[in-house]
Amino acid sequence: MTSFNDDGHGGRRVAAVTGTLDQALAACLDAILADARIPALPSAADPAAENRASLLVIAGNVSTIAPTPYITAIAPLESDGRHFHVPPPGDADTFVTVGLDRNDQGEPDHITSRGYGIGQYTLFHHPPRPEEVADFIADPVRNVQHAYRELRDKFDNFVVGPQDAADDRKAEHPMLPLRVCKYAPSDQRYMRDCRNCAAAARKVNIVRGTPCYPGASLSYQPTQYHPSATYSGVPDRADFPCDWPYAARRYNGSGVNSFHYQTRVMLQLLMPPPIIGS
Repeated sequence: MTSFNDDGHGGRRVAAVTGTLDQALAACLDAILADARIPALPSAADPAAENRASLLVIAGNVSTIAPTPYITAIAPLESDGRHFHVPPPGDADTFVTVGLDRNDQGEPDHITSRGYGIGQYTLFHHPPRPEEVADFIADPVRNVQHAYRELRDKFDNFVVGPQDAADDRKAEHPMLPLRVCKYAPSDQRYMRDCRNCAAAARKVNIVRGTPCYPGASLSYQPTQYHPSATYSGVPDRADFPCDWPYAARRYNGSGVNSFHYQTRVMLQLLMPPPIIGS
């Protein structure tokens, strides 16, 4: 696709990031808006109502792919539970929630990926294809279906292998096989009773400098994404009768941020299914 920053003479309309909407930047934006190859993202007439309705549907979902309580615990961390942006007074932005990642150290303003909607399903290409807009970008339930599959992939492949293994799981349960749930699939509590398991688990307090797992050189520290490293009353992942806590961390990758993420998921599991997004 032709660069919208091309000035037509072998140069660039916008040569530097200035924070100013000047004539060159406006021309670049006009070219993007006028091009039919860039699909319009969906918006909502009443985003708060749409978000509440979506969360009710998601919280009531029964899945054997991954536990719904984990998905409803992850949603507030990914998007504040908002498929659509709820604007403050005077702001007309009710479009789908978009999160931007900038992971190019040489170009800190370079957007390397975009997450869309309530589950922040991530695309590493831009613009999204029309079929992607019609599917998981427009529909919050289909958006979350991707989250179920991604969480299950982390569970199946990144906790005890075969693609990778979670260091915290290796340290805490090195001899146990992968555990899906303490209940049998025929039990109505199968992969649904996570809040009670979180409540029954022993609780731990975490402060700055707490090792991320027994014997770890990595410790909890404030980061760009998690400015505090202090957590109280966290359900101990090692006391769960399943391995979804470890999958929830790998859902966020690895490193210290993934341990913050896991801790916040554990705390969120203690909460009733959230009716947020308003």
